[in-house]
Amino acid sequence: MTRYFSALAALALLACNQQQPAETSASASTPAQAPVAAIVYEKQAPAASSFPETFEAGAKSGYAAADETLGTGSWRFEDALIGSSDQDHKAGQHAARLRNQGRLTMNFDATPGVRRIRIKAAAYGQDGPSTWELWLSRDGGRSFQRTGQPVTTKGTRLSETAFPGLETAPLRLQIRKTAGSGRLNIDDISLETASGPAPALNSGPGTGLQTTAPTPANSSPVTRHSSLAQRDDHLALGNPSGATSDPSNAGNYLLRHPQFAIGYNARRGIPTWVCWHLSRAWLGQAPRQDDFRPDPALPREFYAVTPRSYAGSGFDKGHNCPSGDRTADLDDNSATFLMTNMVPQAPQNNQQTWNHLEAFTRDQVEKGQEAYVLMGSYGRGGTGSKGLVQTLDQGRVTVPARIWKVIVFLPEGSNDLQRIAAGQGVRVLAVDTPNDNSLNPDWKQYLTSVDKIEAATGLDLLSALPQPVQERLQKMVDSGR
Repeated sequence: MTRYFSALAALALLACNQQQPAETSASASTPAQAPVAAIVYEKQAPAASSFPETFEAGAKSGYAAADETLGTGSWRFEDALIGSSDQDHKAGQHAARLRNQGRLTMNFDATPGVRRIRIKAAAYGQDGPSTWELWLSRDGGRSFQRTGQPVTTKGTRLSETAFPGLETAPLRLQIRKTAGSGRLNIDDISLETASGPAPALNSGPGTGLQTTAPTPANSSPVTRHSSLAQRDDHLALGNPSGATSDPSNAGNYLLRHPQFAIGYNARRGIPTWVCWHLSRAWLGQAPRQDDFRPDPALPREFYAVTPRSYAGSGFDKGHNCPSGDRTADLDDNSATFLMTNMVPQAPQNNQQTWNHLEAFTRDQVEKGQEAYVLMGSYGRGGTGSKGLVQTLDQGRVTVPARIWKVIVFLPEGSNDLQRIAAGQGVRVLAVDTPNDNSLNPDWKQYLTSVDKIEAATGLDLLSALPQPVQERLQKMVDSGR
């Protein structure tokens, strides 16, 4: 009943020239928009429901990345769930709850004509402040641009922030939690048009708002990514070390970013492993950001490794998840420069051998494969451009002796675990290299098996697969061709 009267009140306000809300967490100004090529909109059957999105229809109870069907359509939850506890601050029975750098993303387009977007937020329970941003897409979710200014939310009372919409184009929303160690509640996402709440348009086959860019005369059609390309759970093949998000577990701490998952060893100042999914959905034209920085998601009691930790050491700040694997948008690429994603890597290893392997991986993906990638390091002491070194930054950052990678390739598709277990076009490539500046630039010289990497590291790789499947895949040694 409360929501019914709230909806009537919202319509009354619209009839009175849409006055600003009495309580707003932060002002949100319209950013300068780049010119956009003409787009043809083919409007198809809308869903019966309209905004606001209240999260009352959802039941997602875990933080693992997944799609959830809500009242307005399908939404992508990353490091986010639907909370219904007494500690969740909400207008009804449910609200979204985000942690770390969680995201909520619409998997569908709202109709053109959205003038204003309103979002309510509060700190979860008695947690500290969180900063979040609203990003919009006008191209069906292929790229996003931030609108307005970052919003810092604190306190237990839901407060509303208003943002401008995109009146001339369909849009998708993405809410990104960007800072703060506390959890964040989001509720009552409203999209307003001149005639009232925006209708929600389904995203399934044969419904929703399809966007088609017209092909200019005397030009070739634009090549688009396959509809099979999607972003999947980075830990779909398992958690290699059983890492947890308990700060007392400093040697095996789990960090889950939207772009990758990390098993971080704060005692060594480097990740034990990093896992990420790679498909054409992760690739685009975003330029390299080079914004190396400490990871704000680390617990406060952990030492924050900075770019200065590597200065003058003779070692590169070597990516685990490469910048080139995250080019769909600027935010994804920027995330790869968090120092929790770095390891002291001999320049020849990083710039030659590893670079060639990364390019090979992306080439396979561009040809229609998808990949689950696991990378890590072990041992102590590597040889950089200035000789053998054990640690950096007064002992806070360990230089590993060896660096390894496992890549599981399979054709683009869905139900990946089932297809891997069935052996449908699956290829497993494992590489283990010394962290040495005299390394051969040909990564094929260092091919090995998953079994041997497990024996050297003590990790349990591919643990989500049935045991007979693990045994079969882990003893394979790829040819590299």
